[in-house]
Formats: sequence, C-alpha cells, structure tokens
Amino acid sequence: MASLALVFNLLLATTTMFTTRHRHNILLFSTLSLFIFTPLVLADCECGYLSTTGELLPNPHNPNAPTHQQHHALFTDLIESDFTKLVPEGQGDAAISANTDWVRQAFNLSDQRARGDYGEMFAVENVLATEKLEDDQGLKLIVRREVVEDMVPVAEIDTRRLDMYWGTFRASMKMTGVSGTCAAFFWYFNDTQEIDMEFLSKDFDKSNNSYPVNLVLQSREAVLNGYDAAATSNFVKAYLPFDPTEDFHEYRIDYLPGRVYFYVDGGLLAKIDGPAVPSSAGHLILQHWSNGNKLWSGGPPGRDASLVVRYVKAYFNSSRAERQRDWEGRCKDPGAKGAVCKVPDVLPQNGTAGGWFFMDQGNMTNNQTVWGNEGAMGGRLPGIGGLAMWVCVMFLLILL
Repeated sequence: MASLALVFNLLLATTTMFTTRHRHNILLFSTLSLFIFTPLVLADCECGYLSTTGELLPNPHNPNAPTHQQHHALFTDLIESDFTKLVPEGQGDAAISANTDWVRQAFNLSDQRARGDYGEMFAVENVLATEKLEDDQGLKLIVRREVVEDMVPVAEIDTRRLDMYWGTFRASMKMTGVSGTCAAFFWYFNDTQEIDMEFLSKDFDKSNNSYPVNLVLQSREAVLNGYDAAATSNFVKAYLPFDPTEDFHEYRIDYLPGRVYFYVDGGLLAKIDGPAVPSSAGHLILQHWSNGNKLWSGGPPGRDASLVVRYVKAYFNSSRAERQRDWEGRCKDPGAKGAVCKVPDVLPQNGTAGGWFFMDQGNMTNNQTVWGNEGAMGGRLPGIGGLAMWVCVMFLLILL
C-alpha cells in the first residue's frame, strides 16, 4: 500500500450513556488537535483503525457531478475472521467449533414466534466450513429443504463479543440461487435496536437483472407495526448492480452516532438517520433462514441452500470499561508514526483490499482479539481483560 500523509482533526464531545445490558460511562475526547500519520506501514496501530465513511452530496458548482463528503472514524478494537482458513470438523484445529470469536447457535422457534407457516430449527450442524474441493471456500450457513417437526432447519452464528458500540462491519458473502430463503448480516442489541441487511432469494430475478437488498433499522416503530419494518420510515429497498449469487461481494454496515450507512463493495447504498438509530452496544449475527412466510422469506427451499461467507471484518469501539482502559494504556501518542492505521476499503472497481487483514501483518493487532482457535493460533492476545474509561470516536471531515 502506498503511504499517504493525512492531516486530521479530532472532534470533541463528552457523553455518559446507560443501557439495559451494559452500563456505559464513555468519555469522548474534548481536545481539538492535529496529527499526521502514515497508514499501513508496518505500524503497531496502538491508537486504532481509521475507516472512511460518508455519502454523496450535491456539488454547488456542478449539479451533474456530486461531491463525495468523507468522514473518517477512528475505532479502537477489531475482530477479523478469515473463514477461508477454516477446516471441516474433525479435520484439524481450525474448525469453526473452536473459533475464539464466533458461536454457532442452537434453538427452536415455533411458527408463531417465527411469524411464518413453519417454525425454525437453528442447528450447529448447519454452520460448517466448506470442503477443500468446493469452488467457494468459506463458512456455509445452510437452510435444509426437509421440514422437521413443522420447522425448517436453518443456521445462525454470532460474535462472542457483545460490546460493539459504533463501528464499521463488513462481510464478504455469496448468496444462494435457491429461492425461498432469507440471508441476513446484522448488528443486534434487542428487537428494537437492530441494523439489518437482508437478502430474499425469491426476489432475485435474472430475467430483468433485479437483485434487491432490504436495509432495515428495527425499532419501536417496527414493533408497533407488528415487526413490519417495511411499513416504517426506517426501511430502504436498494438494488444491487450485479447478481449476488454469482460471486462474492463485500456488504458493509457503518453504525455511527445518530446515523447508519449501508454499502456494497464500497459503494453507498443508503443512509438512515434519526431516533431509530441504536444507542447501545451489541454484536454481529450471520443468519440464513426460511419459515414459509410468502411476504418475506418464502420457501422452504426446493433443495438445500447455502449462504457462503469468506470473511467478516469488524472495527469498532468497545463499551467495556476494561477495553477502554486497555486502549488508554497503549495509545500514548496518537500523532506518532504508525499509531493510527487506515482500514483499506474494498472499492466498486477494486476488491483486492478484501484479502488484506491486519491480523496477518504480525504487529498490527497487539492487545486485540484476533481470529483463531483456543490453543492453536494463540486465541486472544494479552490485555483483552485489562480494562478502560476512555473510548475514542474521532472523525476527520474532508470535503473532496
């Protein structure tokens, strides 16, 4: 990566927040400073990971050529999961059952709770690594065709960490071409604080190149509408510029104070802001399901259907006081060379950054949680339990 010298301003704010699951006492920086950093040059990244976020805005000088307003958010923690390195159960240490960052889910939902014609049976055996000879390497989440006790066997995997408080969350996924399932990548705190990207395979139409994705903020308004988020102001149906069943693409959620951005391959799909934006810490979920509801998932599928995930990358702030203290202890000089590292972005014309991981660089994830399995790849590095009062949310505003 080429070295770039960037000058950025640290914004100020102070806030104290409380939630039902976590108590947040988060002091944000109240000092305006200037720093210069060089991203991705064998740095320690001890002060965090800088991510670009933003939206297209009208250009007052040329209405036909909108400008791109970029904000940069600095996040203190990361989780990176390269699922192409997984092996099937029983074939080595790097199995998903031993992964330090993810937990496969097992539970049942009745048809009433699932709000469909069938219930849902979430089972760990439906979350598995691909075999080496399969064309698409990664983690498979399978929806089975056979209904069992009036339930459709489906799949879910969640992050172990529940403390993701603002962040940029990215997943490289290939959708199923089998009609009748819902593939979902989402951030979750509870049923009224949830950020979803949902893909309904029955709605993919090759005949007219129509491939929608449903972008949702589940909120109190949605609950009052019978969990029908589409009937609220916090729902956007966007259309992908490609067939998502033919290849892997990076789907991304940026959860920031008061607003959420949705992207695909670095291109902005939508922005949702306002009171429905969550105000809590939560976790990430990958899910693939069907319940026969003709208004949503449809199905069950006519044959087993697989969502394949190559990677998940999460750069975020932690709501945990111990993680905040860890950050304060290691970030001695944010202006030092390499103290801040820029997150490389997948772009609409260039997806090569998808194969780049901080955890592969050797010295860029000190005091972080890195993907692995207990006892084989080091699991969690020292300091994950050491803990903090400072969390840093810093935005650089650059108008291009």
